[in-house]
Amino acid sequence: MAGSRIVSMGHYQPSRVVTNDDLAQLVDTNDEWIRDRVGIVTRRIAGDETVADMATAAAGKALANSGLTAADIDLVVVATCTSVDRSPNVACRVAAKLGITAPAAYDINTACSGFAYALGTVDHAIRAGAARNAIVIGAEKLSDFTDWTDRSTCIIFGDGAGAAVVTAAAEGEPAGVGPVVWGSVPEKSDAVRIEGWRPYIAQEGQAVFRWATTALAPLALQACEKAGVAPSELAAFVPHQANARIIDGIVKRLNIPDAIIAKDIVESGNTSAASVPLALSKLVERREVPAGAPVLLFGFGGGLTYAGQVVRCP
Repeated sequence: MAGSRIVSMGHYQPSRVVTNDDLAQLVDTNDEWIRDRVGIVTRRIAGDETVADMATAAAGKALANSGLTAADIDLVVVATCTSVDRSPNVACRVAAKLGITAPAAYDINTACSGFAYALGTVDHAIRAGAARNAIVIGAEKLSDFTDWTDRSTCIIFGDGAGAAVVTAAAEGEPAGVGPVVWGSVPEKSDAVRIEGWRPYIAQEGQAVFRWATTALAPLALQACEKAGVAPSELAAFVPHQANARIIDGIVKRLNIPDAIIAKDIVESGNTSAASVPLALSKLVERREVPAGAPVLLFGFGGGLTYAGQVVRCP
């Protein structure tokens, strides 16, 4: 087949908003320091909702926006690193809740790069003829793994989900999902960790910052080159919402003068694998990017892993 394209997006966030002032009641921090260091003003925190609940809500909205039905979906992929329930996997839980029968269904865990990895695998499956219509989801409940007494990490993370419906491109139609550029730096994999049976998120913030702001821009440019899109042609750049200073550092090394830069980090915090689809879904919902315009997605983080591709905005 010629390739795949994103036809619709959807997202979901819990109703509870936690401000920087709220966190200042828990640890020695303040609003000004958090805004300056990571660029976050608020984040959403789930209560009883599970990763599967949030994934289903986002996927349901994407499916409703697509013009397809549950019967049309033959592949469900969920990117997450925070599902407490090991089996059945989140993808099967989502399929059951949405009434999708007999899909291929699997979870993928590359932490913050997960959505771009999942989108890459779905594009490959569609190109190979193994699937025709898929739902790709990034969903995280990072609050389950946050140490609320650690002021270096508790200020960063939030919960939520984003989803895309991806279909086979029609005969003669150009592909709407470009070739993925992906990889990892295993020797630095301990820079971001969630380990053990009762784990909390731990990270080496400065090491991640240096790696992200120096190594990733050339990889993002490779994704543009593989897609045959000049950086100056991009309508938007949707990077992983790790930290506003990291996003700014990457952007400085890219020639994207007219691109909208997603900064959902401000209101949502770092939502790991959910951050890219969550931010993209909001841009689409607000109609800030024209349909068909090229958008660069780029995820990076725990592993250290990275993945990105140029997509055409639905």
